Amino acid sequence: MKILVTGATGYAGRRVSTALARAGHTVLGLTRDTATEAARDLTVDEVTPVQGDLSRPESWRDHLDGTDAVVHLLMDMSDPVGTDRRLFTELVEAQERDGRRRHLVFTTGISAYGRTGPALMDENTRGNPESPIGFRFALEKELAATGLSHTVVRPGFMYGGPATTSMTGQWFAGAEAGEPVFYGDTTKRWSWIHVDDLADAYVRVLDNPAAVDGEVFVVADDQRLSALDMQRVAVSAAGWTGGIAEESAEAGGMLQMAADQDELVTSAKAHRLLGWRPRHASFTDAPERHYRAWKAARRAT
Repeated sequence: MKILVTGATGYAGRRVSTALARAGHTVLGLTRDTATEAARDLTVDEVTPVQGDLSRPESWRDHLDGTDAVVHLLMDMSDPVGTDRRLFTELVEAQERDGRRRHLVFTTGISAYGRTGPALMDENTRGNPESPIGFRFALEKELAATGLSHTVVRPGFMYGGPATTSMTGQWFAGAEAGEPVFYGDTTKRWSWIHVDDLADAYVRVLDNPAAVDGEVFVVADDQRLSALDMQRVAVSAAGWTGGIAEESAEAGGMLQMAADQDELVTSAKAHRLLGWRPRHASFTDAPERHYRAWKAARRAT
């Protein structure tokens, strides 16, 4: 298949793009600037960087020519709803132009659920519309209404590799700066996923996209530690031996507010329909290794 990946130079984007290329697909990685080091790294991984700004469809529309699928891994923080809607519109119009039924793999995330009540959430759990990023579930419904061939992936909290947008990376950085902070409810627990296990889920979806057309998959491991306990492990791996300050979720910004509750999920559906299972049991199995990977990635930038 020929696949266009949005956000290809991002944290998840590079790992997903690389995994798809290794699976034998022809992968185009959308990036604002093909001359950056991150874009050149895509070439090393046998992904072709192509220039475009997702918020400006005219800059990337031509990259849809001949594609069989699009993997969407970018949230445009300046206009998350509008940019995604424009993506849906462009795919509908491309299908009308050339008759190709492209499969869109649309990424949201478990923080979009917000406060729901169930101890363990799955694909059928209704999201709380008051969640700061609950609009992502509304976008899932809008996508389904377009008639586009699609699959939705809702990842848990990511870790591993460069951890550039991972909470673990923030924790490592806080430890190194001598000021680790925990935001919000100290008892909350989150489900996690190693970024390479997440990439494997996308490969499995696109192995046979027709078989999972219209499906939603939650993908995360089975660990159940509190977020504060996870942070303690992370800062210890980074050499911090002091305490962790506590502040409100509001002090941490929108994403901390969106995640200020239990977010535990089951991936039983992905196990059953995709044959997917995480190969990395937990961040806490090798925190020093994850810290070294994060540290090495920072030196390289």
